[in-house]
Amino acid sequence: MTGTAEIVSEDLQEALGEEGWEVELILMDDLDESVFDRAGVFLICSSTYGQGDVPDNAMGFYEGLKKNRPDLGHVRYGVIALGDSTYHDTFSFGGKRFDELLTELGARRIGDVFVHDASSDAVPEEVGVEWARAWAEGLGGEKADAAD
Repeated sequence: MTGTAEIVSEDLQEALGEEGWEVELILMDDLDESVFDRAGVFLICSSTYGQGDVPDNAMGFYEGLKKNRPDLGHVRYGVIALGDSTYHDTFSFGGKRFDELLTELGARRIGDVFVHDASSDAVPEEVGVEWARAWAEGLGGEKADAAD
């Protein structure tokens, strides 16, 4: 794992914080479904690992959601999906898998999934921050928890 998702999340936290947003960065290592008991809007930032899987540090969280199938009808979220288009069959599937699962569980996505291609010339932190600023404008001042 490259740590790109964590770097992007840290830059988002800093940039949105400078604009007056309250953003808490939560690593996915030990998360479970209870994270969604918190108030706020969630922004999932996920890399893609192996054959289109969520990264190792997020696997327990992802599998727990799949197994327990909590009702997330109260949850609003966004997704940043990181990947490399040279793996065209599984490009950005880590974030896309989270998006699909959260939708299945009743959560409502805000905006489009942001997809970054590591094979492009775009710096993920820069384009991610630009996207997140536009995404956050539609939230009406709610707190966003950024998980990576």
